[in-house]
Amino acid sequence: MADSERRIVLRTVLIVAVVIAVIGGIKLWREHSARAAQAHRGPYEVSVSAAPVVKVSWRSEIQTVASLVATSGVNLTPQLSGQVTGIYFHSGEHVRKGQRLVQLDDSNQLATLAQDRANEALARINFQRAQHLYAARATSLAALDTAKADEQSAKAAVDNVRATLAKLAVSAPFSGWMGVRKVSLGQYLSPGTEIAALNVWNPLRAEFTVPQSQSGLIHPGQTVALTVDAFPGQRFEGQIAAINSEINPNTRNVTVEAIVQNPKMQLRPGMFGEATILVGSAHQRLAVPTVAVTYSTFGDYVYVIKTRSAADHEQQLAVSTPIRAGQARGPLTEVLSGLNAGERVVTAGQIKLRNGTPVVIHRRSAR
Repeated sequence: MADSERRIVLRTVLIVAVVIAVIGGIKLWREHSARAAQAHRGPYEVSVSAAPVVKVSWRSEIQTVASLVATSGVNLTPQLSGQVTGIYFHSGEHVRKGQRLVQLDDSNQLATLAQDRANEALARINFQRAQHLYAARATSLAALDTAKADEQSAKAAVDNVRATLAKLAVSAPFSGWMGVRKVSLGQYLSPGTEIAALNVWNPLRAEFTVPQSQSGLIHPGQTVALTVDAFPGQRFEGQIAAINSEINPNTRNVTVEAIVQNPKMQLRPGMFGEATILVGSAHQRLAVPTVAVTYSTFGDYVYVIKTRSAADHEQQLAVSTPIRAGQARGPLTEVLSGLNAGERVVTAGQIKLRNGTPVVIHRRSAR
């Protein structure tokens, strides 16, 4: 390499090194100035939202998952085998107790009934004739008894056929709402073949379990509020009707049954929802917005806004304060200890905070 080329390369390297040194110096000077300014005016203030600790009328609740069951419900099935000759209901309609729903072929039984009625009539005439003859001492007591037995046997035969005819006509055992029809005309049914479901919708039974530790707080007659996701925002009222006589030894829960009114027929058997039982009397409790509470394995806490006097102004700090949280109900959470009424807690911006961080309240959260 020629001396001229070597000098050009060295000059270029020197210029680049000078530029890098200048840029690095400027950056260091800016950082030093920023640290000095920060030290002069203190830590940056974090913008947060806050809400006061309030006193509310609080009543203890037990919340659990409930299943809805029809007060009367059955899957209709035939008792005897036979071919479907008539269907007298539509899926989803309301039927009355005793209404005929499905007819199975009864032609043979009708013919037998006609024959048995004729035999019954003849047996009745023979018995009456035997009575007259016995009264005239023209026949024996044994003949009279035989005639009476024949009449009773003929009557029993008629009753037996009528009972068979009644079983071949499937009727509603109670008034209620039919489910989806599962049989067709001409279909041959065997005993146990499902025809359709029949259920009573109003009222319904809500079944749920309560831990044994809370079983002493419930009793028949208590009010139960039921909510289902099919109708958000609606509450269905009911009352506890029965409590199981034993605790489940596997789960240590007791089964509870409540009767829920369903006048608009909105609820259906088989639905599940959340049952809320109000227990005890209402008391004044401290509460904070649920979003203000931070839960951790080391304990629950909130950030409380504290005021500190500085040389020329007052500064607000976010102080991490342990609390003992109770039940959460909607937007509020019960506070059992750790706070006083009127204190302000941070409701938004906690992720940017550490204990003692200066804050500025951007807006006041609504309760």
